[in-house]
Amino acid sequence: MEFAELIKTPRVDNVVLHRPFYPAVEGTLCLTGHHIILSSRRQDDAEELWLLHSNIDSIEKRFVGSLGTIIIKCKDLRIIQLDIPGMEECLNIASSIEALSTLDSVTLMYPFFYRPMFEVVEDGWRSFLPEQEFELLSSLTDEWRLSCINKEFSVCPSYPAVVIVPKSIDDEALRKVALFRHGSRFPVLSYYHKKNGMVMMRSSQPLTGTNGRRCKEDEKLINATLRAGKRGYIIDTRSLNVAQQARARGGGFEQEAHYPQWRRIHKSIERFNILQESLIKLVEACNDQSHNMDRWLSKLEASNWLTHIKEILTAACLAAQCIDREGASVLVHGTEGTDSTLQVTSLAQIILDPRCRTIRGFESLVVREWLQAGHPFQQRCAQSAYSNSKQKWEAPVFLLFLDCVWQILRQFPCSFEFNEHFLIMLFEHSYASQFGTFLGNNENERSKLKLQPKTMSLWSWVNRPEELNKYKNPLFEANSLVIWPSVAPQSLQLWEGVFLRWNRSSKFLDEAYEEMVTLIEYNKQLKAKVNALRRQLAELETDDRMQENP
Repeated sequence: MEFAELIKTPRVDNVVLHRPFYPAVEGTLCLTGHHIILSSRRQDDAEELWLLHSNIDSIEKRFVGSLGTIIIKCKDLRIIQLDIPGMEECLNIASSIEALSTLDSVTLMYPFFYRPMFEVVEDGWRSFLPEQEFELLSSLTDEWRLSCINKEFSVCPSYPAVVIVPKSIDDEALRKVALFRHGSRFPVLSYYHKKNGMVMMRSSQPLTGTNGRRCKEDEKLINATLRAGKRGYIIDTRSLNVAQQARARGGGFEQEAHYPQWRRIHKSIERFNILQESLIKLVEACNDQSHNMDRWLSKLEASNWLTHIKEILTAACLAAQCIDREGASVLVHGTEGTDSTLQVTSLAQIILDPRCRTIRGFESLVVREWLQAGHPFQQRCAQSAYSNSKQKWEAPVFLLFLDCVWQILRQFPCSFEFNEHFLIMLFEHSYASQFGTFLGNNENERSKLKLQPKTMSLWSWVNRPEELNKYKNPLFEANSLVIWPSVAPQSLQLWEGVFLRWNRSSKFLDEAYEEMVTLIEYNKQLKAKVNALRRQLAELETDDRMQENP
């Protein structure tokens, strides 16, 4: 298919762009296969708008006489308005945008056509391989091995080609365990705690069913993570009621009779449509122009967004507490093990592991616990808060995770190497990007799409020194301790940087941030001068004492 077939009117003059807090811009609107471009005609105003079609969540058309207006609502929560002279031109532009923003084929998306204008110094596709992670693990313990059982994605279609499993469990046993777990997602290593050797594993639910089916290989696998005389904890991200309903449909949970060394704890985290509806309500509240504080707070509370944040952080803190304070290993799962499970395992690592609070460590975490672990980004991020289409599998699971990270960052502002802008950048690219990193639902699909040779990795762009500087936290001081976030209601706040940034001047925010960085740098220089003066005074006092007592 040629993109030109979908573009009825490629160019329109005298189009006016309206955005909150910015003056209106008049210019020429151009449609390409992947972008809406608006260029100002005035010499003193070189401003341009470049908007990916894949970033468009919905569009609305309005007409007053011959003047048409298109309101574009984006997946990054932006709302822009285009005033287009001529009804026919407006209708043509609108229908073209609708067609280009809803392409079915992944291979027609922009990452397959994007060619970088920067020098590629690092192949991001090879930056965080499982083999590299296993090498780090091997320097700490010899109780684990790298299994290539899933090399052709034949055992578990949503797992990566290689996984880390206990050395005492062979591949034949893994095949049997895979048949006993939903979607064949058998327990694999998620995290090894250096302090005490305890581990966190993740999987999907066991297929026990109403008959209480068991799998001795599954029992042996998870028992292999236990120390002699120690108990483990299974954290189920469903309520007991939901887990029992799943058992009636062939799923279920680990029976105490078959897993006597494991204590099961249910920590309910909502899924799919409930989360999507929560995001829609939250964004609606943030866009409320009534200026009525009581109404706004009521809407914010009704969205339940901060309740979901609390639920996720509570489960992650529990997992971290079991590992660090109880000295116990943990298995985390829900139903599929691709959503709430990954929220808990990745946040627990941020609490426990200082490496995950560095930029590269966090990137590695996103690759390991989200991309390689099979979070279905293509499905979950197909729509954002404005889409009029019927919901299928959309849910802001990754955005909720990033929001939880921001909550911890806000409570521990000196413990993270990255800043808020880094998290916002990841949110934006997970929904629409020129890079191939978040395309597909798992490594199997990415392999079939040949993303590595055909598209550029996000990490190749982010990890260039000139780009990385934007995302560094000037307050960062390496902290080797475990950090325990508060989940009290007064400790959790609305993430203004995402949900209110288009409702206030981002230019003002950028200037405020730059001013803060300047003040911090000045403060550092001042501290250095004070310390130098103290040293000089100490030296003078020493000289005086030596002269007094020759």
